Amino acid sequence: MTGRSGTAVVVEVDSGRLLASHRLEVAARTLASPGSTLKPFTLAALLEGGKITLETTLVCSRPLRIAGQSLDCTHVQTVEPVDPVAALAYSCNYFFAQKGRLLDARDLAEALRRAGLASPSGLADGEAAGSVRIPANEEEKQLEALGHSGVETTPLALLMAYRQLALQRKQPGQGALAPVFAGLEAATEYGTGQLAQPEGLRVAGKTGTARARNGHWTHAWFVGYAPADQPEVAVVVFLERGRGGSDAAPLAREIFAAWLAHRSGR
Repeated sequence: MTGRSGTAVVVEVDSGRLLASHRLEVAARTLASPGSTLKPFTLAALLEGGKITLETTLVCSRPLRIAGQSLDCTHVQTVEPVDPVAALAYSCNYFFAQKGRLLDARDLAEALRRAGLASPSGLADGEAAGSVRIPANEEEKQLEALGHSGVETTPLALLMAYRQLALQRKQPGQGALAPVFAGLEAATEYGTGQLAQPEGLRVAGKTGTARARNGHWTHAWFVGYAPADQPEVAVVVFLERGRGGSDAAPLAREIFAAWLAHRSGR
């Protein structure tokens, strides 16, 4: 993190105990849009609400414009339809914008609140409280489903939301959420989060790139947990300037690698 503005935090999944942090006060008090790190929770709302299934597919048209914003997909181009797992792995804006329209605005907002995105984590004093708005129209709902509008969260709150996902991943029989976990694992295997996975450790997680409030630059996120199938630690990296896949993910890889070395006694 030398020379970078931001924060990184590691917690133990089972207990929620703080294991390591860099600038914990920044993680506790910074409010920002989560960008695509929110997509697992949108996908969970769609699956649990019966709006889509694992077999649901959609051909990505790539160009995407919502409320004057250009949100074109940047993932590898494919003529094959994407399913929920691939959509999360590739962070397909088109899939989440189109399928997000199936959700009721109040149901979407409530699902994001239940995930803990607006709740203090309890890991630090003086935590800021995040917010989740109920979208007022179709375009606001699409932007909220993408993590680009309507939601502000702290790095600590987002970390603890992923910790809850990690706890659910450890349970036998994940039911409707199985595509969420598969998508997070695919993201680091072949999707946007590949640079977060160190040698010898399977990581599950999601990158995010979100406009800063001033609109002049973007914040970079990575949030995830490891080992992917039996999570022991969860990590958040937030950079005040940068992009999730190219800037935040490599820092997360270094953190996961250091944890793996410690765990192995090296």
